Amino acid sequence: MDQPYSFLPLVAIALLFWLMVVRPASRRQKAIAQLQADLQPGQRVMLSSGIFGTIRSLDDDRAIVEIAPGAEIEVVRAAIGALEQPADTATESESESRPESRPESRPEPGDEQG
Repeated sequence: MDQPYSFLPLVAIALLFWLMVVRPASRRQKAIAQLQADLQPGQRVMLSSGIFGTIRSLDDDRAIVEIAPGAEIEVVRAAIGALEQPADTATESESESRPESRPESRPEPGDEQG
């Protein structure tokens, strides 16, 4: 009678693995595929290598990305990992609300008083 219940922990572990690992990974993969399908020239992007640039043109599987004025590179479309987020007002308002850190007044090296 214990035989049917002996597989219950194994099933629970498999379900937990699917919920914690497989499902989020497939969601991320779908999101990246959607991002790469929706790319448009003129968008600022970050490549998977960490290089930032602006898309100049797109082909089926390649993109021309300008990484500096006059410096363009050709990359595989799959190398585009994320869109660069513009500096939003929330980040600016946070920095404005923080008190400015002012350097302590320190004597100049030649102005030491002994």
